[in-house]
Amino acid sequence: MRPLPSTLQNRIKALLHQKNQVLLAIDGPCGGGKSTLAEAIVQVFPNALIIRADDFFLQPHQRTPQHLSEPGGNLDRERLIEEVLKPLAARSYQGHQRYNCKANLLEAVPGAQRPLIILEGSYSHHPDLSPFYDLKVFLDIGSDLQLSRLEKRCEPEALARFTDSWIPLENTYFNHFNIRNQADVRLIAI
Repeated sequence: MRPLPSTLQNRIKALLHQKNQVLLAIDGPCGGGKSTLAEAIVQVFPNALIIRADDFFLQPHQRTPQHLSEPGGNLDRERLIEEVLKPLAARSYQGHQRYNCKANLLEAVPGAQRPLIILEGSYSHHPDLSPFYDLKVFLDIGSDLQLSRLEKRCEPEALARFTDSWIPLENTYFNHFNIRNQADVRLIAI
């Protein structure tokens, strides 16, 4: 695991000295290393909690043409706000429901208030969610490296879903909301 960049580490430390709780969101393209970066942050700040945006992808009954045609519309932002972001702001977060797409059901995910909360995942910087954050990190990746990483972790049919659907949806979202330039810190995956 790569060490945590000192610029990011220093930003987090400064915020933790100013506030009792810091909410950091990591966004970026699939395969960029968002989960790995979140784990690197926890290595330096062990009293942190990671929440995965993937827990909030739309359930089948929510995948309407209207929802899916909206940039970033395949994330259940309303549930993320109600189950995580509002409770965190009220200092009452005790966990949330994760959508398990393989089993097609919601599962309990325990949680607790911590000094540092990391929300990692694509679509986490959506304008509906951004007002809740203290720090927004965008982790970018070149398309060749992205494809190479996805090829290593995916079966061919899953890789096709990434290249034909997920990557174009993410790029539409990033461009529509100018997500890369809205981040407080921008890192490049290597």
